[in-house]
Amino acid sequence: MSGSWKQWEFPNLKESDHKKTSEASDDYNCIAWAAFDDTKRWDPDEMEQHYWPPGIPRVINLEVFKEVFRRLNFEDCDDATFENGIEKIAIYATSDGQPTHIARQVDNGIWTSKLGYWEDIEHYNLECLGGEKRDYFGRIMLYGKPVSYMKRIRVIPQKAE
Repeated sequence: MSGSWKQWEFPNLKESDHKKTSEASDDYNCIAWAAFDDTKRWDPDEMEQHYWPPGIPRVINLEVFKEVFRRLNFEDCDDATFENGIEKIAIYATSDGQPTHIARQVDNGIWTSKLGYWEDIEHYNLECLGGEKRDYFGRIMLYGKPVSYMKRIRVIPQKAE
């Protein structure tokens, strides 16, 4: 896969807000990236074409997404404030409550995100990926805003051999 995101897809994301950390890939998505998995897409699609943790409903809603990360030892927390030794995720949703994106905080307090089918980036704040607008058909576009935060003791991920 080649190419990169377009400015209209992330109108608040400026050059000074982020740096690219990978090339574009459709092998994985933001949910997988937040869970330290860059080998497969995590998606609750009803056709079961992508990975989804066993026993978790294949529906797109905030509580289901939070349950996925509870299984990875995350717990709810109040905000995105950096805490040494703790990793956090921020779950974005639109104004109608539809979860759209998950960002993960890296060990220096900066955030990392997988932008759809495009590249991974490190971004210096959560707001730069936010925004909401409707398309011609009335569907909400963009990521909305962070609506829920979760945390766990920082772990060093192990790559499968």
